[in-house]
Amino acid sequence: MNPRWNGQFSCFDLVAKTDRCTRTIVRVGDIEIGGNDFVVMAGPCAVESETQLLATAEAVGRAGARILRGGAYKPRSSPYSFQGLGVEGLKILRKAREETGLAIVTEVMSEEDVAVIAEYADIMQVGTRSMENFALLEALGQCGRPVLLKRGMTATLEEFLRSAQVIALAGNPNIILCERGIRTFETATRNTLDIAAVPVLKTVSHLPVIVDPSHAAGVRSLVPVLSRAAVVVGADGLLVEVHPNPERALSDGDQSLTFAEFRRMMTDLEPYLDLQREPHELRPQLLVVGGAD
Repeated sequence: MNPRWNGQFSCFDLVAKTDRCTRTIVRVGDIEIGGNDFVVMAGPCAVESETQLLATAEAVGRAGARILRGGAYKPRSSPYSFQGLGVEGLKILRKAREETGLAIVTEVMSEEDVAVIAEYADIMQVGTRSMENFALLEALGQCGRPVLLKRGMTATLEEFLRSAQVIALAGNPNIILCERGIRTFETATRNTLDIAAVPVLKTVSHLPVIVDPSHAAGVRSLVPVLSRAAVVVGADGLLVEVHPNPERALSDGDQSLTFAEFRRMMTDLEPYLDLQREPHELRPQLLVVGGAD
């Protein structure tokens, strides 16, 4: 470990890695996030209709996803954009779980909504804009559900772990960290995927770490390659946007995969996942050629 990280992150004692706590496995039914399995969460940005969500749930489940994502409440940057179906969306998510067996992850935006969303969701998602909504984080400490905490779009890793500490201090140790890209000066992509954040977080924290390549890229064609990168650096899973007809999606269509694209991506990830499952001594070693600079 980089010696500088000791003082930088060890103050977050409930989420920092220690000799006594090196890894937390978050269990959702029979799913273990942070264990030996690579867990994929997939689905539309927003729940638009029962037909749309059930079709997506069936498609992503067949392709290997274990958890269905879908927003019932949407924090949109424009007041004129689709804001979500609210409780009706939660009911549709519950029906999808009943019909497919997929667990549900959905976003909670306000501490006032925690109780009702916890009745429907298996995992409570904190979006990037809510990472420092401390009233919400404290309420999630008592929600009785695991929390998927997304990194704020301008947050440092220190600030990210501080928010995780707030949830743990409020009573909830079941936290999943999500690297979803940060805002930089680059405009070719929606955000910049901080791929180094994954191994750093896995080094300094015992919490599971997943990657959201959809929001990191903002471009559909980049999602599969960023997903491969997430596997290679040791992420515990993915959060991917999938839609039956991305061109007609009410939210984030440009970054959503079609059913066929998602299925192809999941197949293409297998060799990379196989490599990660191999004992370290059997993995191909990098050969460094050349003298020192």
